[in-house]
Amino acid sequence: MESDLSTSDYLDQIERLPTHEREGQLFWKLRIRETRSQLRHLFANSRLRTSLVISLSIVFWIGLFVLFYLGFDFVVGQVGLPGATYHAQTVQFVFTLFFMSLQIMLIFSSGIILYGGLYASNETNHLLTLPIRDSRIVLYRFQESLFFSSWGFFLLASPMLIAYGIVVSAPWYYYAYLPGLMISFAYIPCTIGAIICLILISRVPHLRRIVVGIIALLIVVVAYTSIWRTLDIKDADLLGAAWFKQTFRRFEFTREEWLPSTWLSNGLLEAAREETFDPGDLPWFESGKYLIVLLSNAMFFHVILLWVGGLLYRSSYYGLNSRQARQTHLRMAWIDRITEKLLWLLPRETQLLIIKDFRMFRRDPVQWSQFLIFFGLLMLYFANIDRFRQHRQDINVLAWVNIVSFLNLAVVGLILSTFTTRFIYPLISLEGRRFWILGRLPIERDAILWGKFLFAASGSWLPCAILVVSSDIMLRVSIQVIVIHQFICLMLCIGLSGMAVGLGAIMPDFREQSPSKIAAGFGGTLNLVLSAIFILLTVLLTALPCHFYFMANESKLQTQMIPAGNLLLWLSLGLIGVVLLTALVTIVPLMGGFRAFRKLEV
Repeated sequence: MESDLSTSDYLDQIERLPTHEREGQLFWKLRIRETRSQLRHLFANSRLRTSLVISLSIVFWIGLFVLFYLGFDFVVGQVGLPGATYHAQTVQFVFTLFFMSLQIMLIFSSGIILYGGLYASNETNHLLTLPIRDSRIVLYRFQESLFFSSWGFFLLASPMLIAYGIVVSAPWYYYAYLPGLMISFAYIPCTIGAIICLILISRVPHLRRIVVGIIALLIVVVAYTSIWRTLDIKDADLLGAAWFKQTFRRFEFTREEWLPSTWLSNGLLEAAREETFDPGDLPWFESGKYLIVLLSNAMFFHVILLWVGGLLYRSSYYGLNSRQARQTHLRMAWIDRITEKLLWLLPRETQLLIIKDFRMFRRDPVQWSQFLIFFGLLMLYFANIDRFRQHRQDINVLAWVNIVSFLNLAVVGLILSTFTTRFIYPLISLEGRRFWILGRLPIERDAILWGKFLFAASGSWLPCAILVVSSDIMLRVSIQVIVIHQFICLMLCIGLSGMAVGLGAIMPDFREQSPSKIAAGFGGTLNLVLSAIFILLTVLLTALPCHFYFMANESKLQTQMIPAGNLLLWLSLGLIGVVLLTALVTIVPLMGGFRAFRKLEV
C-alpha cells in the first residue's frame, strides 16, 4: 500500500510539471536574460577588447571572401559558368568534399562540447535537482554546444558561398535560401554528435577513453587510406586531367545521395543556376526541395535527440559519477619520472606544476584524441608529400619545393595556434576555481604562469619539430633550410605559448567550466586571430629571403641587381626580425599576465 501511495504521489508530481511549451518558454527567457547580461557586461567593461575582436573577425572574414572570390573566379574561367559541361561536376566536387569534412568536424565538436556541458557543469548539477524534464536539460545544453561548435562553420562557409554567388551572378533566391540551407545542415551533424555522446556515456562510462582513442585511430587510418589512394598515381601526371578524373572517382563516396553535405551542395548549385527557357526548369523550386529535405531531417534528428536524452541522460549521469574510484598510487608514473629528469634545470616547484599539467592532459581524452587526429593526419600528409616531387621533373621544381616547405611550416603553426587557443588559453581560467589550493602551497604566483608557459612551449615543440623535419626530409631540402625551419618552429612554439598563457591570465573567465566555451569567447577568438597574424608575419619574414637566397646559390645565378651578399643580409635581417617579433608577442602578454595574476582574488 505504501508503495502504491508513493507511486501515485510520483505520478501526481509528474502531472504538475509545466507543459513542454511552458518549460521551453522559461528556458528561453533564461537564455535571453543571460545573453543580455553578458552583452551588457562586455560593452560596459570591455569595450576596447570587444571592438578589437569584432574588427579582427571582420578583417578575417573579408580576407577569406577575397581568397574564395579569386579561387572561384579562376575555376569559372577554366570550366565556365553554371550550365557548362564541367561546371556542375567541378564545383560539386569542391562543395561536397568541403562540407563532408566540416560535417565530420561538427559531429565531433558538438559531442565533445555537450559532454562538458551535461556531465561536468555545476549548473547542470543544479538543474538536475529541479522538477525539469531530462530532455529539456539535454536540449538546453545542446543549444549551447550547437552555437559553440558551428560558429566556425559559418565563419568559413559564409564568405565562400557568398563569393561563389557573386562570381556566377546567382539570382536573388540563392541568397534567400542560403541561411536556411546552412542552419539546417549544421543542425543535423550536431544532433548526431550529441546522440552519439549520450549513447557512448550511457553504455561505456568506464571505457570512454579507450573508445575515443579507437575512434580517433580509425579516423587516421581512413584518412591515410584516402590520401594514399589519391597520391598513388603511376600513369597520370600529378594535377593533370587524368589525375583529376581519378581523384574525382575516388572521392565519389562524398557525393552519396543520403549525405546531408550532398543535399546542401545540390541545393546551392540549383539555386545558383539561372532559369532556362524550358517551362519545367525551375531552379528555385529544385533548390527548395533540398531545403525541405534538410529541414525535415533536422527536425527528425531533433526529435530523436529529445527521446534519447529523456531515456538515457539521467541514468548515464549517475552511472558516470557513481563509478568506483580507482585505488590511488602514491608513486609517480614512469612517464612523469622521465619528464622530471628532462626538467632538471628548472626549480622544483615549476617541475611539479608542469608534471601536473602534463598528467591532466593525459587523463583528458578530449585533448589527446584531438591532438592525435590532427597531428596524425598532418604526419600522413608529410609522409606522402614526396609523391608530389616524383611527378615534377621540370626546371621549377626547386622553387616549388621551397614554397611548399614554407607552406607546410605555416600549416603546422596554424594547427598549433588552434591547440594553444583551445587547450592552453583556458588553463588559467580553469585553475582559478581551485586557486585556493594553489594559494596554500609555498610557491609564488609567477611560478604558476611560468609553469603553464614552459609546459605549453616544451610540449608543443617536439611534435611540431618532428612534423616539420619529416616534411623537409620528404621534400629533400638542404640542411640549411632544415635548420632555418627548426629555428622558426621553435620561435612559433615560444610565441604562441606566451601569447596564450599571457592573454589567458589577462582575460580569465572563472564563471565558465567548459574549456571549449572559454576558447570560443572573445578572449579566445582574439588569441586565435593574433596567433594567425603572428604566424603569417613570421613565415613571410623568412620565406621570401630564404627562397631567393637558396635559389640563387643552387642555381649558380649571380645578378647585378641583387648580389648574393645582399640576399644573405636580407635573410639575416629576416631572422632577426623573427626573433624580435617573437620576443614582443611573448614578453608583452606574459608581463601583462603576471600583473593581472598577482592582483587576482578568487
